[in-house]
Amino acid sequence: MGHKEDLLEGAKRCLLEKGYGRTTARDIVAASGTNLASIGYHYGSKDALLQQAFLALTEEWGGRAGAAGTGEDRRELPADPYARFHAVWEQVIAAAGASRPLWKLQTEVVTRLDDDEKLRDAIKEPQREGRLGMAEGFLGIDPEAEPEKARVAGLLCQALATGVMIQWMVDPETAPSADDLTAGLRVLMAEGS
Repeated sequence: MGHKEDLLEGAKRCLLEKGYGRTTARDIVAASGTNLASIGYHYGSKDALLQQAFLALTEEWGGRAGAAGTGEDRRELPADPYARFHAVWEQVIAAAGASRPLWKLQTEVVTRLDDDEKLRDAIKEPQREGRLGMAEGFLGIDPEAEPEKARVAGLLCQALATGVMIQWMVDPETAPSADDLTAGLRVLMAEGS
């Protein structure tokens, strides 16, 4: 790898270990084996590098958590919508423990958005893209073929993922399982008809 890639990997490690606010340029340099000048040369600033590293981490999570996967990792989803919903959330919840550092980081980043307009602007478009990626990866909906269906499904998946992961961070003992979420969906659908 070159300095640019080394810096990104080092920044990702620092974000997961130290968090967004406590990561310094010197931490990134130590973790990447590069030098301070490399940050400015390749990314313009430490903040720009941290933004890229944060976005890369969330994209990697999406690739691991999506039940439908991509490319060679693609798995067949059940045809029944409730079985499909269950399979997706079983996969996401199974990754909850390993995802904890990322969700802790996500929570910290959200608390910074009111005071950091550049950070907020940097994650707006990737968040929109992430929704579409969740619709495709979690549910197998092609955003190009069915853009509105993918948009609304992605919004729901994103809202559920955030809520479920926060509940797992607070109290894993009572956080929802895939069975709980599927049963809740069945109740909602029955009440709505």
